[in-house]
Amino acid sequence: METAQYLQKYNSFVFEFDDVLYPEKDYLLQVYYLFAQFIEYAEQRDAAELLAFMKTDFDTEGHEGIFDRTMVHFNLDEKYRVNFDLLMQNVRLPLKLLLFDGPMRFLQSIAEAGKQIFLMVSGDPVMQLNKIRQTEWNGLEVHLIVYFTEEFGEQSTEANLLAIIDKHGAKVVETLFVGHRSQGILINPSSGINYLEANKLLA
Repeated sequence: METAQYLQKYNSFVFEFDDVLYPEKDYLLQVYYLFAQFIEYAEQRDAAELLAFMKTDFDTEGHEGIFDRTMVHFNLDEKYRVNFDLLMQNVRLPLKLLLFDGPMRFLQSIAEAGKQIFLMVSGDPVMQLNKIRQTEWNGLEVHLIVYFTEEFGEQSTEANLLAIIDKHGAKVVETLFVGHRSQGILINPSSGINYLEANKLLA
């Protein structure tokens, strides 16, 4: 289905954020770069070597646990975990985060049509808000209504979506959820929630 058809069929759109509207890697690698620079200053270690390790480790193991693996590899003091965590939450990025082209054009079409756009953002709200503020939205930010999933407590993606839909008086049948594949598989078809895998907008 072309995006024009989505606009005809749906009146409300809910988007996830990380790796749906922008590549999360763009945030993480900038954090790693600044952390490497900090360690070079604090420990007189080669920032380029540390950054190269973190990039390779991220590509093979992912972000989870990357500080621990870096700490072991370079024999860093545990005290630097605080610095790493603060950077993750509050970093001032050298470069703004850029939206994927396909999702950006889709968001612009939705905004031009005057339809509702919700962001349903998972993870640490402080860090996620920092990301949102440093994203180049191209004027779209005024059209966004943002929800952090922690606001809803311990409940499913499906329940979060239904809560957002209900709060705004929208109809499930007229709402499209654009998300990551990992979330789409958690939605029970009987809920009536319409799901679009974000990768289909990248073509």
